[in-house]
Amino acid sequence: MAFDVSHLRTKLDDYANKYKTIRMRREDGILEMTLHTDGGSLRWGRLPHAELEEAFLNVGRDRDNKVIILTGTGEEFSGPAPDSETNRKLHKMTPDEWGELGWEAKGFHANLLAIEVPMISAVNGPALRHAELPVMCDIVLASENAAFQDSAHFVGGLVPGDGVHIVFPLTMGLNRGRYFLLTGQVIKAHEAKEVGLVSEVLPRDKLLPRAWELARLVLQQPELNRRYARICITEQLRRQFNDLLPYGLALEGLAITQ
Repeated sequence: MAFDVSHLRTKLDDYANKYKTIRMRREDGILEMTLHTDGGSLRWGRLPHAELEEAFLNVGRDRDNKVIILTGTGEEFSGPAPDSETNRKLHKMTPDEWGELGWEAKGFHANLLAIEVPMISAVNGPALRHAELPVMCDIVLASENAAFQDSAHFVGGLVPGDGVHIVFPLTMGLNRGRYFLLTGQVIKAHEAKEVGLVSEVLPRDKLLPRAWELARLVLQQPELNRRYARICITEQLRRQFNDLLPYGLALEGLAITQ
């Protein structure tokens, strides 16, 4: 007996206009997620942190999404590097406040990895905050002015435990990844390609068209091939997050709330 469960499925209309820091459009099953703050480059904070956790969940639950493109707005992908006031507020967090923030951090990584269709990131400029998010996509494209830095953790006085300790040593190699985290190194686009963070470096005006070109190439495959390929090629990353993210968040929280 067949049952109609369509009323239980998450649909684009349920979430497309819900978020203040994520603009969405979909064409032929390709969903473009554009991060922004008031129409300009994303300014990281609690709002995008919370919105991404839920948005990735909704995107993953919508089976009409066939390929995802993640990009930014303006001159930067995400920023700015935190100032001393931001770091001071973090170090005054209570255990309960950190418990909520850590729950969100665990969620937006887990929910990103739970998206069962290929993901392409188009890094339009410097990614100074949570640069691991675009790197976690299956295909990573960067504009010529892009750069990657973990500006908010160790060099900002925090334990690099909320996902960056997994992604960068895994993608760059153990020694380069640890150096990157401990020194606040800024890796520009062409060097990022050399060390394995990105696959292609393009002029800014060709970045998003290339992302759509690749998305349409991926879309030519049958749906189950796309979905199962995504599951297969992200399993190693998913296992490392399951094993190491709670531990890293616990250590980060201990250092913050001491």
